[in-house]
Amino acid sequence: MYENRDPYEGEPRKKDSFARRAGRVAAGAVLFGAVAGTVMVGVNEAAARLWGDPYAGTVQESQTAAPEELPPVAPPPAARSGPETDVTAIVEKAMPSVVAITSMTRYQSRSFGFGWFFGGGQTYEVPGSGSGIIIGENDTELLIVTNNHVVENTSSLMVTFVDDESVEAAVKGTDASLDLAVIAVPLENISEDTKSKISFAELGDSDALKVGQGVIAIGNALGYGQSVTVGYVSALNREVRVSETSTMSLIQTDAAINPGNSGGALLNMQGQVIGINAAKYSSAEVEGMGYAIPISQAKEILDRLTTHRTEREVEEERRGYLGIQGTSVDAQSAVMFGMPEGVFVYKILEGGAAYGSGLKEKDIITKVDGQAVRSMEELQALLSYYEQGEEIELTVQTQVEGQYQEHTVTVTLGSMPESGQ
Repeated sequence: MYENRDPYEGEPRKKDSFARRAGRVAAGAVLFGAVAGTVMVGVNEAAARLWGDPYAGTVQESQTAAPEELPPVAPPPAARSGPETDVTAIVEKAMPSVVAITSMTRYQSRSFGFGWFFGGGQTYEVPGSGSGIIIGENDTELLIVTNNHVVENTSSLMVTFVDDESVEAAVKGTDASLDLAVIAVPLENISEDTKSKISFAELGDSDALKVGQGVIAIGNALGYGQSVTVGYVSALNREVRVSETSTMSLIQTDAAINPGNSGGALLNMQGQVIGINAAKYSSAEVEGMGYAIPISQAKEILDRLTTHRTEREVEEERRGYLGIQGTSVDAQSAVMFGMPEGVFVYKILEGGAAYGSGLKEKDIITKVDGQAVRSMEELQALLSYYEQGEEIELTVQTQVEGQYQEHTVTVTLGSMPESGQ
C-alpha cells in the first residue's frame, strides 16, 4: 500500500560515511545465496502489521428525493451511464479474466537500519494476497499481469481462477519502477474444464479516458475472494509519490481499492481494462482515493516482460553465487547519502564469481538482467533463479569525480566456496 508522505528532510551526510557504516556491520557477512532460517508468524498479527485495521471505516450512502410537485427527470435506462447503470453484464464478461493471487512473502531482519549481508539476519514469511488479469498465453504458459509489490520477495505464488481452481504460478518478469509484473501458469497444470471457463481480458485505451466517466474495479479485496466496486474517474495523470525518490502518473478513482485489490482490473463501461489497480491513499482523514496504472502506459512494458524467461528457483546445491559482500541502499539512505537505490558492494571476494569481472567495490548494483534491484533481499531472490555457470548482466552505478555513472558488467556465476564466505 502506498502512502503519500512528506519527502525525507535532512542534511545529506558525506557519501563516504555510508561505506564506513557498512563496514561496521560487515563482520559475519556471507555470500549471496546463503539461506537464513525461516519461521512463520501469525496471519492476523502479520496482516495487522502490514495493512493496519481493515475495519477502520465505513461508507455511508445518502439519497435526495425530488420535489413532490415535479415529475422525475431522467433519461431512459438504456441511455444512462456511470455507476448507476446495472453493471451485471459487464462484470459477468470480465470476471473470468481476473484471478486471485495468494503468496508467501519473505522478510529479513535488518541490522542498524543499514540493510544486511546475506545470512546476517533471520528470514521469516507472511501470507499475502493480490489480484491479476489474464492477458494471453504462449505455447506453454498462461500469462497474467499484476503489481510488482504483489510478487516481490515471494517464496510461493498460487493463482485461483473464476471456478475456484488453484494452480501454482511463477514470476516471469517485473518492473519495479512502474510496479508491474507478469506471472505465468503452465498450461499443462490447468484442467480443461477451467480452460473453458477463463478468458483473456480486453485491453482498452486509457488515453481516451475523461474525468467523470464511470469505472468498475474487480479484485481479491482483503484476500476474501473476487469482489466488485463501482465509481468514477476522479483525475487523470495524477502524480503520486510511491517512495522518497520516485513518483508514478496514475488514474485516480473513487471506486474502492483495498489491500488484495492490487493487480486487479479497472474497467470502463465497455468492459475493457483501462487500468491496473495499484494503490489506495493511506490516511485516516481521506476516503475515496484509489489509484490505477494506466493500461496504455503499461502495454509496452508488459510486451517486454512477457518475453522474459519464467523464474523458477534452482536447488541450493546448483545455485549460482556472485561472490560479494554488500548492503542495501534503500530510499531513505539514497536521499541521506546522495546515492542511487540498490545494493552497495562493500567487498568483492577473491576467487569469487565477481572477482576480475569489472565490478568494483563501492559500486551500486541497480539491476540484474534488466530487472530492478532495490535491496539485498531482492538481489538474493533474483539470484536464486540462476544456476552455477550462467551469465548475468549487472547494471551498476560507479562514482566518478563525485557523480554516479551507469554501465553494465557481465558476471558468470560460480559455486559457493567451502568456507561459506
